[in-house]
Amino acid sequence: MIRLASLAALFAAWQAAAWFSDPRRLPGPAPVFGAIVEEARSGALFSNLAATLARVVASFALAMSLGAAIGYLMGRNRLADRLLDPWLVFLLNLPALVVIVLAYVWAGLTEAAAIGAVALNKLPNAVVTIREGARALDHHLDEMAQAFRFSRAARLRHVILPQLAPYFAAATRSGLSLVWKIVLVVELLGRSNGVGFEINMAFQQFDMKLLFAYALPFVALMLGVETFLVQPLERHVARWRRGAARRRDRA
Repeated sequence: MIRLASLAALFAAWQAAAWFSDPRRLPGPAPVFGAIVEEARSGALFSNLAATLARVVASFALAMSLGAAIGYLMGRNRLADRLLDPWLVFLLNLPALVVIVLAYVWAGLTEAAAIGAVALNKLPNAVVTIREGARALDHHLDEMAQAFRFSRAARLRHVILPQLAPYFAAATRSGLSLVWKIVLVVELLGRSNGVGFEINMAFQQFDMKLLFAYALPFVALMLGVETFLVQPLERHVARWRRGAARRRDRA
């Protein structure tokens, strides 16, 4: 109820601002929702949302898988940490726009370049988070696993992953919030579909209704992923970690 009341207040403020503004600059909710319905009926809205979502999933999966492996290696191996840390600092401070432009210049205006640019921007954040988790692993649990002669799979499942779970959850939350934003820039600069491309077209035509018609469903999609995927995942990870800790204590 509180969220619904907050959204209602937001739309009321939007409508009030639209009454005192030029409708070409700030259209009210009704014209924008009309444009959303029109785009949905034509199928353009759903196809562009699907294209953006596919890029988000692909780039996020690539960045998280590589980032987890590199972060764990750096957190557990001092030599690897020293060798890779300058590259990590470089990537952390490299502007996303530079990465995107270079990817398009070197690889062309291709889907692989777009996904690679987004993944590379997310990669250092995942590495930093997982590295901190790997550094915080309890060495006493490692000794216990060796004493009980755990296999690598059992050690990964019962010792390492429960300790890294909160760091994976943190990397997932921060990573998705970053990937959503960068995907729009990638689409704006070099793709022929997607929400970012449509927002760019609306900007060039100064069509504020169309701009809002794609921005609002995109925000709704992000909120849906956060509410129905990320938050339940965090709760599941917390329960799984507590359960694994209890099983480990009984052992």
